[in-house]
Amino acid sequence: MIMTPTIRSLLTATALLVSATAAFGQAQRDDAIIAPTLRPHVSVSSDVVRIGDVIDNAGPAAGTAIYRAPDLGTVGTLTTAQIIATLRSHQVIGVETGGLQSISVTRLSRSIESKEIEAQVAQALQHRNGLGDAANLTLTFDRDVQDIQLDPAFTGTLDQVATRFDARSGRFDVSFAVGNGVNAPAAKLRFTGTAVETVEVAVLARGVERNEVIKASDVIVERRPKAEVGQDGASRDRTVGMQSRRQLRAGQAVRNADLAKPDLVVRDQAVTLVFRSSGLYLTVRGKAQDSGTEGDVVNVMNLQSKRSVAGVVTGRGEVTVSAPSASPLPGERAPAPSPATADPAPQKISRANSPISIAANDRVPVSRKAE
Repeated sequence: MIMTPTIRSLLTATALLVSATAAFGQAQRDDAIIAPTLRPHVSVSSDVVRIGDVIDNAGPAAGTAIYRAPDLGTVGTLTTAQIIATLRSHQVIGVETGGLQSISVTRLSRSIESKEIEAQVAQALQHRNGLGDAANLTLTFDRDVQDIQLDPAFTGTLDQVATRFDARSGRFDVSFAVGNGVNAPAAKLRFTGTAVETVEVAVLARGVERNEVIKASDVIVERRPKAEVGQDGASRDRTVGMQSRRQLRAGQAVRNADLAKPDLVVRDQAVTLVFRSSGLYLTVRGKAQDSGTEGDVVNVMNLQSKRSVAGVVTGRGEVTVSAPSASPLPGERAPAPSPATADPAPQKISRANSPISIAANDRVPVSRKAE
């Protein structure tokens, strides 16, 4: 087959047309793949928002700043219409929005909570100029301590760099530095205020009268300045069930000196008077002439003999009189027991050289000393 110049020109033109059509189709496919797409959520660490932060496939325009970033640790919102208009002004068009009406922009940060700050300041003041443990310090800052937001690059700990405390005024001034992972200058933080050492102490929820027994519902636990309470502050366990030595008002911190064991014997109360001696145990009715707790010495009237004797409170409503043991004089023998008789002669119990004596309710035989 002989190809004429005309046929050859037609074949060449056809080949060129096919090639151009294929290239155009490939370009369309490439454009579909790299079309910029809007992101629903954006996180930035710098103080500006760039085109490459809000869309994928931004191309050469990715590094262009278009908005100021929100404050550290906060979240902002941008509407889709705002973004498209801004991108168009920078010759970025054809952005796929995916039906989004707005996007969120988060400014990344390193957060230091207020509780951590207070704990670090207390730790810095611990045992300084007479202060106690950090756990017992109550701090009042000149400005309310809020959570602090730092640039994410500040990854270091709160390092104490300066601490001052005046024991007379209670004023403190504490400074910290937070290191930067990129060798930039450290962030400086300074806190001032007052520090007071406190202790846990029992506090009365209501007024208490003298000699009144304190119940569990009468007591709450609070932290009070150590200078107010001193070393004598009473705990809740120590206070409940004890008796007040004096009148105490509501809200008053309780001291150990304010407390006493509850009275087991009350003045003018009927009591049991117990007489103990070697081999002898007697009980009679009595009337307390004093009030007293366990171990106190009180006077009791023997209702049988109408005599007043002194004894030791040994229980609720019980007073015990113990006769001292008498040793035989030189040359004497100890008393010998007498034979039992059917009708012993009534005798009055007494002890020589005894500081106290008691008239027994019942007559008890006592042998005379052997010659």
